[in-house]
Amino acid sequence: MKEVSIDDQLDHYRIDALVATGSHASIFRAVDLKNGTVVAIKVPHTELELDPVFHERFRREQEIGQKLNHPRVMKVLPSEHHSRDYIVMEWVDGISLREILTKGKLPQERATYIAVGICDAVAYINSHGVVHRDLRPEHIFVDSNDHIKLINFGLASQVAAKRITFVSLARELKTVSYASPEEIRGHNCDARSDVYSIGVILYEMLTGRLPFDNNYLLAHMNDRLLKEPAPPRKLEPLITPQMQQIVLRAMDQTPKYRYANAHELAEDLVHMQDVVVDQSGESQRTYRTTAAWNKNFLFYVVLAAIPVVLFVLMMLATHHR
Repeated sequence: MKEVSIDDQLDHYRIDALVATGSHASIFRAVDLKNGTVVAIKVPHTELELDPVFHERFRREQEIGQKLNHPRVMKVLPSEHHSRDYIVMEWVDGISLREILTKGKLPQERATYIAVGICDAVAYINSHGVVHRDLRPEHIFVDSNDHIKLINFGLASQVAAKRITFVSLARELKTVSYASPEEIRGHNCDARSDVYSIGVILYEMLTGRLPFDNNYLLAHMNDRLLKEPAPPRKLEPLITPQMQQIVLRAMDQTPKYRYANAHELAEDLVHMQDVVVDQSGESQRTYRTTAAWNKNFLFYVVLAAIPVVLFVLMMLATHHR
């Protein structure tokens, strides 16, 4: 099949404009010729349509989207017979949070308002057994009133479903930048993994930069597992101590020390004046970080030793022949 272009007709949808293009699919604005409704259509790139793994991922995205119904989550419209794979969604006016962030960091008040909206959407999907797993500014639409819509469930998973590995995520640095440490390790994810991603987004909104910005994928992943981010107030002194504590708690390396869910995170953001800044938090955090570093160091030492051990065994086997 050929790639979809502007002015094409896809079943009873007329393609009017290209909205966004990603590594796996493109999103178009289209008109439903049956009733004149403007919709968004997500179409996978042709080279991926025959990939059974991607097809399953695309089918799952549609299935998850259709079961969700929340004002802060882009609605996936009921499916019908399609001549090819694509997902029809409600049309949302606005721009991505990424486009907003290209102009620089946001004032704390605005960043807080947007983050609370993200938390509201994430708390809803988590309560319905869905972990998003790919929260980043590209997947958050913001309207003129700073109301948000959460989009793209391509990497989402059901909490009770079989674990989905991190292999597909690791292809893109922009995806890894927002993924939780346990996701990078290939462990199971839950609501706290999405909380971590919200923490990274909030950090970026407040400081204008990512907490880890190494441009080399493996080095970036290593930094994520072994290092702590610079405290936000060192990059932007106008950030309040309460906000810094909220961000760092959301981004804690260890899931049990984070907020249990997005609702808890939103509560602290809304009632920030009630957040008690723990002056001993830094020392406790340093202790936890050191313990985590030692654990990860041993993991990588063992990992690096595996090929050496295999080589020695092969040499011994060859010698005894």
